[in-house]
Amino acid sequence: MTERRLPVEQLVILSICRFAEPIALTSVNPYIPEMIESFGVAKNDIARWAGLTSAIFSICQAATGMIWGTASDHFGRKPILLIGLTNTMVTMLIWGFSTSLPMAITARALQGLGNGNVGILRTTVAELCPWKELQPRAFSIMPLVFTIGAVFGPTLGGMLANPLHVDPDKPRGTKFLERYPYIVPNLVAACIFTIGIVTGWLFLKETLETKKYDRDYGLMIGNKITAWVHKVFNIPKQQKKRHSEREPLLPTPKVADDEEATSNSDIKKPEIHGKPKLRDVLSYQTSLNLIVYVFLALYTIAYDQLLPVFMHHPVQPIDDSNVTLPLKFAGGFGIHNTEIGVLFTTYAITSTVSQFLLFPPLARYFGVLHCLRVAFLIFPVIFFVTPFVSLLPTNFSRQVVMVVLMMIRGLGGTFAFPTSTIMLTNSASSLRVLGTLNGFATSVSAVGRAVGPALSGGLFSWGVKRGYVIVPFWALSAISLIACVPTWWLVEGKGFGDDPDSDVDSVVSASASSADSSSDGEIVRDEEGVESESEYGEPTNLLSYTSTRSSAAVASDDELEVEDAESRRHRARRGTSGSMGHMRSHSHGRRVRRRSSVPIGMGVGFRRLSSNLGTSGIGAGGASWGGT
Repeated sequence: MTERRLPVEQLVILSICRFAEPIALTSVNPYIPEMIESFGVAKNDIARWAGLTSAIFSICQAATGMIWGTASDHFGRKPILLIGLTNTMVTMLIWGFSTSLPMAITARALQGLGNGNVGILRTTVAELCPWKELQPRAFSIMPLVFTIGAVFGPTLGGMLANPLHVDPDKPRGTKFLERYPYIVPNLVAACIFTIGIVTGWLFLKETLETKKYDRDYGLMIGNKITAWVHKVFNIPKQQKKRHSEREPLLPTPKVADDEEATSNSDIKKPEIHGKPKLRDVLSYQTSLNLIVYVFLALYTIAYDQLLPVFMHHPVQPIDDSNVTLPLKFAGGFGIHNTEIGVLFTTYAITSTVSQFLLFPPLARYFGVLHCLRVAFLIFPVIFFVTPFVSLLPTNFSRQVVMVVLMMIRGLGGTFAFPTSTIMLTNSASSLRVLGTLNGFATSVSAVGRAVGPALSGGLFSWGVKRGYVIVPFWALSAISLIACVPTWWLVEGKGFGDDPDSDVDSVVSASASSADSSSDGEIVRDEEGVESESEYGEPTNLLSYTSTRSSAAVASDDELEVEDAESRRHRARRGTSGSMGHMRSHSHGRRVRRRSSVPIGMGVGFRRLSSNLGTSGIGAGGASWGGT
């Protein structure tokens, strides 16, 4: 049995691949109002076009989310993730080189069409760590990476955009940075994308069961690079403990790292299930979770998209003749991209801290569902209060209060997004349908992300023209309050640790143990806490694919009694140790896990009786194949 632990190495690699996306996506927030203004858009219409620019990305993502999810089920998670990252990098450069509003909108549309990474990332994390007790920490890593990236994104956008301070109301000059004043942060993001893409190609392992044993040339090169680094810098490989009584009778042949990466291609792959039907994917709880997730995506992206426009909008004095308190006012902060970038960076830092320190322990203590419900109650209050910040007398007081509100909103998002993702994941009937479910979730949530900015941007333009800046914020407050209702009908799922359709052990053994794996076999622990390895170097993760024990043999296994430790050692010296598996020892009052030598070529799971005859042949036993 594989020890349940986080697949740290693969999650770190996945985080490196993911890191550039939040930087690229959040770097546009500080300068997007100024950029749209430089296209000749009137100030009162900036919010509407900013919302439409964001909406076109989500609309296109909604159109292709299911396609990319299905493609990941067919071609594997890794290649689709790398394609999505490459597309985002290229389209961000097109965005930075945009000199007109149609060109910018086209760049965002292409970015949405070619990126379905949100759902695929969730599926990959679920396949790496399906156990409910570890999910709060595992599923908080991707939002944590996003918030860390969001720390750098607004800073890059605010500091590097328009370095020559070209007036957006005037025509652009002929110099490179005058003609393309917003390209610099996108060039920096492209460099970070390159690092993530190369890292993923070299070191990220496939998690789709039907593809993870295919030949991967990226991993082969990555293994050679790793071996070269170990050799050049004289870094010793981590040695594993071996109990003296559990040494194999025959020496284990050493396998080179690159051979190990390619030898899996000869392993029999699991059977491929048919395409999941809609009724298999959309249960009652799954549908409720999708509704909750769509609402969450709608109003959070709408609010985040609206804030830079609101803060860039000119200040309106309280003594203005068009102001009638407490409701009729239409002023903003009147600040520019650098100051907006600082505010968003501060907001992202606090979100990162809460994501890292608060979410995992509180989610484990109070439960995922309770944290989700409390988080959803935060948003209506924040949205309701936000427009009144512009009435404060000084620029400093407005920015301080705005940062506090953004920090509280960030705390709500810190709990709402990972808990919603966990609830949606655990509502799936099995890991086999999870890829399709997350592809569907990406599409429907993209609809929410498209409607949100378009709605809030249009309402902002409509409201400020009539003197009511409260209109978009109060609309979002009402929507977020309605979104709280279906959360009270949600029920927590149990996770996939015991899912018969999932290949849990092989996924974890292929990822969680990769940091300390070697060609000698896999570490296992017996009930006494002694580490040992699977004998003869057999790949222990094959055990999750097939069971070679008949039902009669399994029944008889529970009736066998083990002898005491002295007898076991005596039989081990004679080389006649008995059947493997978990057996009960009544003489010492504890369970003892016993291992047996396996005949070479018979595969993991083959067992002997005292007559040394296998109880069943290879492929017997009614194995459950776990295609996703």
